Amino acid sequence: MSRSPYQKLERRAYWRTGVEGRASFAESGMLRPRFPIVPEMRVATAGSCFAQHVGRALRVAGVGVIDAEPVPDFVSDKVAKDHGYRLFSARHGNIYTAAHLAQLAREAWEGFRPADPVWRLGARFVDAQRPSVEPSGVETAEEVLWQRQRHLACLRAAWEAADVFVFTFGLTEAFLHGESGTVYPVAPGVMGGEYDPARHVFHNYTVAETVAAFRDFMGVARAANPALRFLVTVSPVPLAATASGAHVEVATMRSKAVLRAACDEIVAEDEGVDYFPSYEIITSASARGRFYAENLRDVTEEGVATVMSVLRAAYGLAGGGPAVALPERGADTEEAEDDLRCEEALLGRFADAAEAG
Repeated sequence: MSRSPYQKLERRAYWRTGVEGRASFAESGMLRPRFPIVPEMRVATAGSCFAQHVGRALRVAGVGVIDAEPVPDFVSDKVAKDHGYRLFSARHGNIYTAAHLAQLAREAWEGFRPADPVWRLGARFVDAQRPSVEPSGVETAEEVLWQRQRHLACLRAAWEAADVFVFTFGLTEAFLHGESGTVYPVAPGVMGGEYDPARHVFHNYTVAETVAAFRDFMGVARAANPALRFLVTVSPVPLAATASGAHVEVATMRSKAVLRAACDEIVAEDEGVDYFPSYEIITSASARGRFYAENLRDVTEEGVATVMSVLRAAYGLAGGGPAVALPERGADTEEAEDDLRCEEALLGRFADAAEAG
């Protein structure tokens, strides 16, 4: 046989031995960390709803996941989650796009002011930048603004104290305030506010825009915390709905491809950033679809446990068995979906109206 650059590569470099013949995901070598994560470190988490799994898994493994905005001990876990506590390192709700993450960092450290910061929710009011944290709203707009300033102080404390920042990229689609470019975490009219096509615009971020936004975020965050490193991943959860005009499955593939390509560029140019293949594990051909629930969208308990077993194995962290305790899943997955507090999943409720129309 003539010489070839494909001779004498590692087993994980070939499909037959790296995928078809592997014994387990945890032993596959899919993740070889650039830097350590050990229990002594302090980790901040943010991102889409799948990022909530990562935070739980790291806690189970004994890693010091930061909670800079804690809830009083007497508050039940369900009430706490319903109000955005114990999900991430600060009470900001899900952050689906890199652009929203960068905007939040600029607001926290550089004085950026979002346009239209308070939305009406019936006779009450919610924070337009995190409407999920007060699902019933509060009595006055002034209270929303006061709570936001307190939240931003907690967020700064969390991100400035972190050794590693873990972020899960979730979406490329977002709605913006047209005149100012302010990014919203969810479309106006879904969890408060009112959609006005003359004021609100839909935007579907490209690879270049996503990379630029995350670079912007890293620059602001490192100005406050120069030693901060980043672990990024892509959520394997498909879109609940799309405003792009494409079929939702086509829009999902476009979104995940953009996010994965963006992560690749970010990691390639910065030694302080690493990529964790949660998307690849859940969607792997060798999984044969078993990591998705019957609705073909929610990730099963087995899928979550498999992803987190790779994370623990790669970093040498403790913890065996399922990484998190999730509700049992049947044909109806609404309760399991609600356990993750996914604002984006609420878009699915508009499907009934579409069918009726």
